[in-house]
Amino acid sequence: MAEVKVFHGRPVIPGNISAPALVTHTGFNTLASFQKALLAKNADAVCSDQNNAELFNKKMAGTALCLPQTIGSTTGGLVIHTACDMGANPACMLFSKQIDSLAAAGVVMADVWSKNRIIAVDGLGDDFLNYVKDGMNITVSDDGTVTVEA
Repeated sequence: MAEVKVFHGRPVIPGNISAPALVTHTGFNTLASFQKALLAKNADAVCSDQNNAELFNKKMAGTALCLPQTIGSTTGGLVIHTACDMGANPACMLFSKQIDSLAAAGVVMADVWSKNRIIAVDGLGDDFLNYVKDGMNITVSDDGTVTVEA
């Protein structure tokens, strides 16, 4: 029987979705991670941030991206919005900490102006990020409940 653990966060962009986990324990640099995929118009969005060993060369599109916060350039919000326009976006972004302003701008812009959106939940806590591993099944509910199935 699969182990199931439930976490509760704040729904920033609410929605219901299931996706495989993709996990980083360091700040997620949106520009460095998406740059090559966006330039090549690659909808798989393979992570190009060689400074993030946990994500480098892994497909980001369609995943439940589990992270503490985003870092890097002030273009971060636009990068997230552009990834959504291309269909190269993660299915959701699940933040252990409070969402940062650049990621918030990106998910809100995508929600308003893009055909694709990224469900976003923040404040899930360090226990969430320490528990979840790549490939675990993540289910997100619109009330901010995140269920992780091992």
